[in-house]
Amino acid sequence: MSGLTHFDASGQAHMVDVGDKQITRRRAVAQGSIRMLPATLALIRDGNHKKGDVLGIARIAAIMASKRTADLIPLCHPIALTRVAVEFELDEASSSVSITVTAECSGQTGVEMEALTAASVGLLTIYDMCKAVDRGMVISAVQLQEKEGGKSGHWKAGA
Repeated sequence: MSGLTHFDASGQAHMVDVGDKQITRRRAVAQGSIRMLPATLALIRDGNHKKGDVLGIARIAAIMASKRTADLIPLCHPIALTRVAVEFELDEASSSVSITVTAECSGQTGVEMEALTAASVGLLTIYDMCKAVDRGMVISAVQLQEKEGGKSGHWKAGA
C-alpha cells in the first residue's frame, strides 16, 4: 500500500496523523464545468430563472460545502479555512458554466478536498436549480488545478 497514506501497514483505513506536520499557508484551486442547453444557459445568464439567482446560490452552496468537507469525506481532517473564493464563467460556444474554487488555510494538511468538494457542490447546485428545464445537463472535468504549501510544495496540473 505504499503511497496511499490513508491505509496503515496492514491495509486498514485510518485517518492520517498530521500532528507533527509544520503549519504552513496552503492553497488549492479546483475547477469543473456543467454543459446544458443554450436556453438553460440563457436563463442563468439573464437572471430569468424563476428560482432566482442560480450562480449566487451555487456560490453560497460551494462555500458551505467547503466548510463541511470533513463531514462528507470520511478520512478528511476538519480544517479552519481562511478563505474560499468561487468564480463562474459562462461559455456561450459550449453552452456551459465553469466553476473555479480557491480554498486557503494555514494548517497542517492541505485544502485540495475542500476545493474539489466546493466545485462539485457548486455544479450540483446549478443542476438542482435548473433540472426542471434541462435534465440532460452534464457535469464534467472536476479536477485539481493547483496546490501550494506543505511538504510537497507547489503542484500545477499539466506542469
